[in-house]
Amino acid sequence: MKIAVLGTGLVGRLLAARLDALGHGVVVGTRDPQATLARTEWSKTGDVDTPPYAQWQAEHPRIRLLPFPQAGAHGELVLNATGGAVSLDALEEVGAENLAGKVLLDLALPLDFSEGFPPTLTVANTDSLGEQIQRTYPDAKVVKSLTSVFCQVMVEPSRVPGEHSIFVAGNDTSAKGTVRALLESFGWPAEKVIDLGDISAARAVEMYSRLYFTLVGALGTFELNINVVRSS
Repeated sequence: MKIAVLGTGLVGRLLAARLDALGHGVVVGTRDPQATLARTEWSKTGDVDTPPYAQWQAEHPRIRLLPFPQAGAHGELVLNATGGAVSLDALEEVGAENLAGKVLLDLALPLDFSEGFPPTLTVANTDSLGEQIQRTYPDAKVVKSLTSVFCQVMVEPSRVPGEHSIFVAGNDTSAKGTVRALLESFGWPAEKVIDLGDISAARAVEMYSRLYFTLVGALGTFELNINVVRSS
């Protein structure tokens, strides 16, 4: 499948590398490829040090770096791995015509670190980033998933031992089926993928981040998850 990953941070890189290893035709989208490749500084996500993109690119030569519009045009499936604060701006650059009719897997969280850790959300309770994206791009098939775990666990769930759950939310059943298949290819057991309903359930998934980051502080690791257990 042709897949566009929007965002050049650790989340986007891990997803792009995993999808490439699975045999998909992957491109990464950014606002200005030359500026992205020119950066020399390292960054840190969670407790993971991330090298400059050019260094990562050299290690993944099959994955092309493209401007947002070209990346969106390439992808049959589009993954939004941009920062939640800039997701709507990034998707505007991709263009509605390049998103129409496509599954748009939204991985972003609208986090606000201005008051420290754990972060708050810029939108909550009565709305969500996932819903905002769906309203803005009504012809796209938005599915919210994977935001409840650290990016390394997204693509390698066995990093957290034992059974644990992941969630999907979206209006289109077939789009959720596409995302489910992708999750299973990452190693998520089918029975642990829980469908929360339509895109309004993105509120619950995004708001879980407060508990997640509180657990990170309490347990001293980003690699954790919850398991939903129900009576028979």
